[in-house]
Amino acid sequence: MKTFTLGALVLALPVVALAHGNVAPQAVDTAGLPAVGEEWLTENPYRVEEAGEEVWSKAVEIGSSGYNQNCARCHGLEVISGGLAPDLRFLEAEEYGDEWFIERFRTGYTQNGTTKMPAFGELLGQEAAWAIRTYIETRPDDDSAAEYADELKAIRDQIVEDGTADDATKERLTEIAENIETMSGAPVADSAASRAAALLDGTEHGAQKAAEALTIGLSAAH
Repeated sequence: MKTFTLGALVLALPVVALAHGNVAPQAVDTAGLPAVGEEWLTENPYRVEEAGEEVWSKAVEIGSSGYNQNCARCHGLEVISGGLAPDLRFLEAEEYGDEWFIERFRTGYTQNGTTKMPAFGELLGQEAAWAIRTYIETRPDDDSAAEYADELKAIRDQIVEDGTADDATKERLTEIAENIETMSGAPVADSAASRAAALLDGTEHGAQKAAEALTIGLSAAH
């Protein structure tokens, strides 16, 4: 399991060279997520073991949009840092990791009078914060996912050729998804396999969407 300690994250912060400057935080539509109250929590309420798969999946979806609108500029697409900002994929999916994340999200970060990260808390709200946290912590471990790249490509090609997929294909994608680890220690990864399995609903449209999800996931891995 690959982890990145809070101490290492703190040490990494001063190397952030990009500043948000006057870039305004973009609102995040959190419709569909359970409200969590006005008092800020210290632990992610949207993890799958606590909230269930439907809420977790919705949090990942909303968090992906919120992250890409507000965080990717500095922390990288798919949360893959280019080295100028901490790689948040390694921030442990535990309460102490949550506390560090939510504090930064709420208050931002300033260095030598320059805003490196704006304070998002009051502008975006708690539901958006935890959705983004859920998306970040469910990024798959690249090495773990790479072990199944060839098989996923073969499954994708078979779905495209057949125009559909049977229950066995869905079961195999689910098995693969369960074996792909996260880099944060979160129990479930939001991987191409998990996305494709969720889209397979016995229809041609579902099969097409699953094949697209696999294509996008395999492309992103390279």
